[in-house]
Amino acid sequence: MSNLISPIVIKIGGADGVPIEPTCADIAAQVQAGKPVVVVHGGSGLANSLGEQIGHPPRFVTSESGHTSRYTDARTLEIFLMATGLLNRQIVAQLQGLGCNAFGLSGLDGKTLQARRKEMLRIVENGKRKVLRDDFTGTIEQVAADGLSLLLSAGFTPVVAPLAISQLNEPLNVDGDRAAAAIAAALHAQTLVLLTNVTGLYRNFPDEASLIASLPASKLPEALEQYAQGRMKRKVLAAQEALQGGVAQVVISSARVPNPLSHALNGGGTQISR
Repeated sequence: MSNLISPIVIKIGGADGVPIEPTCADIAAQVQAGKPVVVVHGGSGLANSLGEQIGHPPRFVTSESGHTSRYTDARTLEIFLMATGLLNRQIVAQLQGLGCNAFGLSGLDGKTLQARRKEMLRIVENGKRKVLRDDFTGTIEQVAADGLSLLLSAGFTPVVAPLAISQLNEPLNVDGDRAAAAIAAALHAQTLVLLTNVTGLYRNFPDEASLIASLPASKLPEALEQYAQGRMKRKVLAAQEALQGGVAQVVISSARVPNPLSHALNGGGTQISR
């Protein structure tokens, strides 16, 4: 890859109650200060709302390993495509209004995110083990970082929706946190920031006083097993994957504080390092 620019990669959570305006203002300030940024966003809250409105509410399932994810049948995939497309446009418009030349895309565009479709999901539901098929979720196997690097070199701020393309050219829903981790590793980012609706990783969820302020990478398997609950498991797993991919630092922090990105970069939340 030529002219590689090492950016900050930030994942904006897609859950309800996570405001995008303060984060976008902070991203624009970082870019205007000369720090390149790549934005990855979710879309779960908007997809849930849209699914409810059109009579196809979301179904969440828990894997045998305890990870919770959205079951993405064909109709749910269509809803997710609509929701992430809308949120992507909203974030791009917000950044443009702040003087940040944002460039919206999904992992489908330019085959930025290439993934292997999961042939089946093994889940546990009501204490019983089940197998679900016809799921359109994927595991990222490759990031086409050249395109993102070209956008950064041209002065754009890429805003990436968490969709990938399969070997059969099918659109796939992929986890936003793990997509951000894969992008951060591919771009040799120094820092990955995962913003969420809590202050960080808690030793005793949901007690905010039990926030783990710093964590070495060697303790991530223990954190994944003992401390991470619900969606936080995905963030800890993403942190682990990013660090294994060469990222120097991962921060899990709140999107609900003033200047969320600056807060994370200046020691807020849970700081995880190699």
